[in-house]
Amino acid sequence: MTYQETLDYLFNSLPMYHRIGKAAYKADITNTVELMTHLDHPEHKFRSIHVAGTNGKGSVSHTLCSVLMQAGYKVGLYTSPHLIDFRERIRINGQMIPEERVTDFVERHRQFMQGLQLSFFEMTVGLAFDYFAQEKVDVAVVEVGMGGRLDSTNVVRPDLCVITNIGFDHTQFLGETLPKIAGEKAGIIKPGVPVVVGETHPETRRVFEQKALDSKSPIVFADDNFEIIEQRNPSVFDNGDLTHYDPALHFKVLAKHATRYHLDAEVLVSPLSGSYQLHNLATVMQALELLPDCGYRICESDIIQGIAAVVADTGLHGRWERIGNTPLTICETAHNADGVNAMLDKLSQIPYRHIHLIYGCVNDKDFSKILQMLPHENATYYYTQPSVPRGLLVDQLVQTATAIGMPGRAFAHVGDAIAEARSQADPQKDLVLVTGSIFLVADALGVIQSR
Repeated sequence: MTYQETLDYLFNSLPMYHRIGKAAYKADITNTVELMTHLDHPEHKFRSIHVAGTNGKGSVSHTLCSVLMQAGYKVGLYTSPHLIDFRERIRINGQMIPEERVTDFVERHRQFMQGLQLSFFEMTVGLAFDYFAQEKVDVAVVEVGMGGRLDSTNVVRPDLCVITNIGFDHTQFLGETLPKIAGEKAGIIKPGVPVVVGETHPETRRVFEQKALDSKSPIVFADDNFEIIEQRNPSVFDNGDLTHYDPALHFKVLAKHATRYHLDAEVLVSPLSGSYQLHNLATVMQALELLPDCGYRICESDIIQGIAAVVADTGLHGRWERIGNTPLTICETAHNADGVNAMLDKLSQIPYRHIHLIYGCVNDKDFSKILQMLPHENATYYYTQPSVPRGLLVDQLVQTATAIGMPGRAFAHVGDAIAEARSQADPQKDLVLVTGSIFLVADALGVIQSR
């Protein structure tokens, strides 16, 4: 098989949630367990950190990976979904898995995987863990795909479990209430393994505490111990000129109790911007506080440099990322209510004259609710659709948007929408924003990279 034939097999022959939705969901990890047995249990051959949550788990995973890399570890990173290249999901020290390793794995195990009718996600987890084991990584940071309890990644025996937060997303699979969703995410908690929960919520705290108690697992809530304070620079904008906008986040770490690291005098910088990153960084700091107790050697300079180099080290994209100037053009993967609220807070800090908003989403989101949250004043909308099978048809999107008083133009491709928005925007004073779905952002990044 060629590499392209291998990708076609992975993407098309078996179900894959992010492409076709609910039909691909399996409420069971038996197949993954059988695959791990077939592969001689690679998941037991490397140390791991397991990261779940509704929002922020990707940013937290990448940041932890970067800090560990700066500390000298050989770090595997498993995340999902990818933006442009399938191999983004599986990295070692920031480098994507080679194409030949993907092809070789599928060729060697194809008959077994077909016999079990494995899903795309199950096969990809097997590929990642087999690769990490063969390459003898020191540790792998493993991001949960969806939920936790029944996620294919939930076969690892981690040194630390991290749950970033709980919000309403994938409710058709995880439950309609926050406690039910929390119960699914708490399913990654393992006996005796310490747990970090990023954000405390009165409806979910008890769920995590009870699961940790039942598992005899030490648990700590990051926001009980850390607060991240943004250090805003009022001189970023000169007379409403957005061309010199710096999306980096400057912040200080406020420890509410005595801590292992002494960073309170430092102003740290992260290329991952947006107010929601303040919560993510508190989660990261709490995880780093516990990792030395698990045998890891991490110093303060590793933390400072790892946070600053997260994009360069790991290739993370799409989180409040500037993809163009004159006019300022940003893409953001916010796709649910909590993510959009955080995005709106960041928007409030930018004194744009007019916003040109490019929006597209998938068909299982409550897009009507999300649309009504977005800016109405001084805003022009350009509607399009992600290039995945479950992308919401743009005609349906425009119809709904018009009915709720948010009319806009329809574009078949995000590249056309970006080109039109940028041509209409004032080069110095307007903002162009691409959002609505991680898959739409992936399409936008693909357009930018192809130029």
